[in-house]
Amino acid sequence: MGAHRRVCAAPKIVCSSAASIAAPTSERDHVATGFDPSGRLPAIFTNAGTSSFTQFLSQVAPELMPGRRPLPPGTAHELAPHATTIVAIAASDGVVMAGDRRATMGNLIASRDIEKVHPADEYSLVGIAGTAGIGIELMRLFQVELEHYEKIEGAMLSLDGKANRLAAMIRGNLGAAMQGLAVVPLFAGFDLSATDPTKAGRIFSYDVTGGPYEERGYDAIGSGSIFANSALKKRFRAGLTVADATRLAVEALYDAADDDTATGGPDLTRRIFPVVMTATAEGTHRLTDEETAEIANAVVSARMENPGG
Repeated sequence: MGAHRRVCAAPKIVCSSAASIAAPTSERDHVATGFDPSGRLPAIFTNAGTSSFTQFLSQVAPELMPGRRPLPPGTAHELAPHATTIVAIAASDGVVMAGDRRATMGNLIASRDIEKVHPADEYSLVGIAGTAGIGIELMRLFQVELEHYEKIEGAMLSLDGKANRLAAMIRGNLGAAMQGLAVVPLFAGFDLSATDPTKAGRIFSYDVTGGPYEERGYDAIGSGSIFANSALKKRFRAGLTVADATRLAVEALYDAADDDTATGGPDLTRRIFPVVMTATAEGTHRLTDEETAEIANAVVSARMENPGG
């Protein structure tokens, strides 16, 4: 009887090995990464866990985190397109964020119609400057982070909490930033907990180490930020309506493009205009191309008469 059991056991081992060898490469790799060969998800996917998606991802697949990928020695800032200028302006009933559409690689235009301003969630906006590919990836990961938190906790993060979550994600990319692949976002939103509705529009800037700084009234990032900030400094006043802030944002981008070659101005020939978004008590809203074109055409016409603004 014992011999019979040994004879029966051997074929099972052989069959099991043969099945493993015959299995598709993707399936073998799937098993090799620690997943149950039966197809069931590991416990980490089904047990109650952290409300931070980035923390979850760093535990399950850390190699997918932008800042965890191995990079060759040296700098690589000239190997990838860079996004440029973003401006944000606090208004009496919310906040406005706008970004030009140009991405550059050295002295070349890599893209004329990149979109750098996106909704982070229902009441906040995020704009990216720096290495475009990593910036877009971080922005999308940030969107998932906020959505994951809301699903797990059943409540939305406060605006300060969102700003701090984004700071932690930027900090995680510090290694790549030191090699020239830096990403510096601009974050803004409507603060639902604000006691004064006229001060609900808030803006946060960051450095490459992830330090968050709340800005008053307005701010700009990117290669043309020095010129955009100079324009905003002269024209901004507290209590602007969203409509006035939108016009001012487009004018600031125009001034930045006038002095910074990496910033793209309104392209009337190709009908490419800045991306302009607002965040108010009603949520986030992106201006249509027709609405932005009307504002941009008005700004260009005004500068034809007075180039200095």
